[in-house]
Amino acid sequence: MAEKMKRILVVDDEENARIALSKILSREGYDVASAGNGYEALNYLRGKDVELIITDINMPEMNGMTFLRELNRSHPSCSVIMITAYGEVESYIEAMNLGAFEYINKPVKLDELNKIIHKIFKSN
Repeated sequence: MAEKMKRILVVDDEENARIALSKILSREGYDVASAGNGYEALNYLRGKDVELIITDINMPEMNGMTFLRELNRSHPSCSVIMITAYGEVESYIEAMNLGAFEYINKPVKLDELNKIIHKIFKSN
């Protein structure tokens, strides 16, 4: 029997980045959904299970750190990769303390992202 496709939710307010990352992950064989901000993502998660969330940090309305805090309350077992174009030590430490699995800088390197995703799914 074939393994169930792993569902990944991509959260990024930059539409082009969100679409590009979603397409790449779909080609890699994942079931990919996307949301333009933390509120959209939380709304999506009310009806669906996802194994992994890849979220931008700098977003209007609800930034990635606030979103991560909300996820810890509502979906504590979900793995999260934080991505940012503005990598700073403070936000890295905060993200890791909030339980992010990994924190990577934009532009996202596909090979680096694939290694992280495989590590997450191997441990689940």
